[in-house]
Amino acid sequence: MKLSFHGAVGGVTGSRHLLEHDGHRILLECGLFQGRRHESFRLNRHFGFAPESLHAVVLSHAHIDHLGALPALVRAGFSGPVYATPATADLAELMLLDSAHIQERDIEIVNRREGGRLEPVYTTEDARAAARLLRPVPYWKTTEVADGLRVTFHDAGHILGSSIVRVEAGRRTLLFSGDLGRDVLPILRSPELLTGAETVIVESTYGDRDHPPEPDEERELERIVLRVAGRGGKLIIPAFAVGRTQHLTYRLRRLAGRLPDLPIFVDSPLAADATEIYRRHPECHEPGTWKDGDPFGLGLLRYVRAVEESKKLNELTGPAIIIAASGMCEHGRILHHLAHHGPDPRNAILFVGYQAEHTLGRRLLEGRRQVRVLGRDLHVAAEILRMDGLSAHADRGGLRDFVRATARTLRRAFVVHGEPVPARALADWIREATGAQTILPVLGESVEW
Repeated sequence: MKLSFHGAVGGVTGSRHLLEHDGHRILLECGLFQGRRHESFRLNRHFGFAPESLHAVVLSHAHIDHLGALPALVRAGFSGPVYATPATADLAELMLLDSAHIQERDIEIVNRREGGRLEPVYTTEDARAAARLLRPVPYWKTTEVADGLRVTFHDAGHILGSSIVRVEAGRRTLLFSGDLGRDVLPILRSPELLTGAETVIVESTYGDRDHPPEPDEERELERIVLRVAGRGGKLIIPAFAVGRTQHLTYRLRRLAGRLPDLPIFVDSPLAADATEIYRRHPECHEPGTWKDGDPFGLGLLRYVRAVEESKKLNELTGPAIIIAASGMCEHGRILHHLAHHGPDPRNAILFVGYQAEHTLGRRLLEGRRQVRVLGRDLHVAAEILRMDGLSAHADRGGLRDFVRATARTLRRAFVVHGEPVPARALADWIREATGAQTILPVLGESVEW
């Protein structure tokens, strides 16, 4: 076997891991790089391998940093099948079309502002072509994706349809964690603990820290809402349209009796559509999720689709909660809310997910008050807050549990999808706890065994 790493090493975006066996090549993930514009533009166009040489692509879940470059791969010559769980396939089509729209719109803005003639990384037609390649495979059904290479999806508990991917070739078994979820998350089942693998590829986003206990998360969210509403401010929450938004609305529903009656807006057509897909796949839900009715419904909650309705949120008086994509403040309606509500010190911007390096969200979290938003300089006077406890990623304990489950047979571990400090912390622990060869790959590195 040979593994080559073309993304999500030394960082958390652009997941792409090329697996070769007996002349066959499958790509685990085809994620979009996010961050510095020119660097991301280059990495999202050039893969480091020949797309037309791939026999298949296997997706663990439907976040853009794991599947968002798939249309670019198709544009560059790939035409094989793309395997994913049914829920991931449904979400993937939605996400890719939305991403293509963003690519086209953003490049138009850049060209108009800078007088250039750049082309988008991919177009809506490329996204449609990519979506036509999706091949849904249920959890726990083993499928041959290339001669001698078999894949089985197991529940990762991260977002709807997310999976741990088991790859088997003869007597060899590789486990790819994708993004691992948490066993305390609402709505979704807990991540499965799998055994019998000689090789693992494991994410490390929170490899050096633990999340707070679940009851503390809800109390902290309640405290933040009450404080911001008490001073007449608005709580602006950048959130991924898939996963984090549904988690938030579920939490707010549970807090409804303890919060004042203030309007809650999910300002994202993508999130509204994704929530409908969540409703269509109860087979992925934790037992009891629906016992009290629609887990995503709430009396004062409104999903905002139309642009004009979104603009009217600028005219709101009094306290409110506005949830909008994108989660790292790189594009989407959240930018308009930052531009309009960011200068008001009564307001607060609450980050509830990981912020990659070189993103606007990361700059705000690091204390930058003068930032560029929609091409203009902006002074952000709003309070900046963060809640890591709402993360859908496994923490240090969850990642260690994943590795411990297969420790008896483990021979090698590749630690990916983490910034250097947490990735190194997890790698050091794996090496000490299991004795397995443990590798922190760099971009473009290949390893054979």
